Amino acid sequence: MPLILIGVFAIACLVALLFLGDLARYQEAGMVEESQATLRDVNDYQQLDQALKQHPANRILKLVALANGEAAAVDAAARKLLDEAAPATLAKPFDLTAASRSDLDALRRDLKTAESNAATVKTRTEALIRAKRDELEKSARSLGIESNTVARFMAAIDEQHAEIATLAAKTLAAWSEYYGAYEKCAAVLVREFGSYKVTNGQFIFRLQPTADSYNAALGAMAAAQKRMADLEDEKTAVRQSQLNRWKKFVGG
Repeated sequence: MPLILIGVFAIACLVALLFLGDLARYQEAGMVEESQATLRDVNDYQQLDQALKQHPANRILKLVALANGEAAAVDAAARKLLDEAAPATLAKPFDLTAASRSDLDALRRDLKTAESNAATVKTRTEALIRAKRDELEKSARSLGIESNTVARFMAAIDEQHAEIATLAAKTLAAWSEYYGAYEKCAAVLVREFGSYKVTNGQFIFRLQPTADSYNAALGAMAAAQKRMADLEDEKTAVRQSQLNRWKKFVGG
């Protein structure tokens, strides 16, 4: 008799587990349908924020919210790392035409410091992305979603991180080029200090090759600034691509 009871209990447990598994799959399917309907007409991140708030209990949409918040956090942290890498003096407007020799020497030191910090920023940004990935995976698994959904989520996160890392590397390269070109401008002025004139805000050098060197460095600065502006547009395009990826993700 006890053996029969144990057998009946085991069968009951098995049936309960199967029922719970079917219920979990049914609930997740319902969340997917709700997620698809919620994000169908979402076309930008402001709309996404509003849409996610409408269904706070939907765990699929919680995953999208985690990814969205993480992308914004990584971007803000990467910008902060860049700002911290450059000496505070470089954040202020600097008038080269009125600079003394000591001013130019100090400027060159700061520019070289900023340029040499580029490698540190790259390493710290990569470490930041790895740490955020670990945090996201833990948060995703804590929601109690099926493992295959979590796996798809992390694959999409890896794509997102690859895009963020590529964009960060491009930004860092443009940033380094800008400060490197700026330092070359200052170097010309240091070398020629006392021999050039300033007329209507323009430098007049004794020799044309010197003027050519200065103008080339000035042009490189402008080109780097343009690349940084273009990268802001590229970032907008990448964010739109990420939004489309998350809409595809909720589609299963």
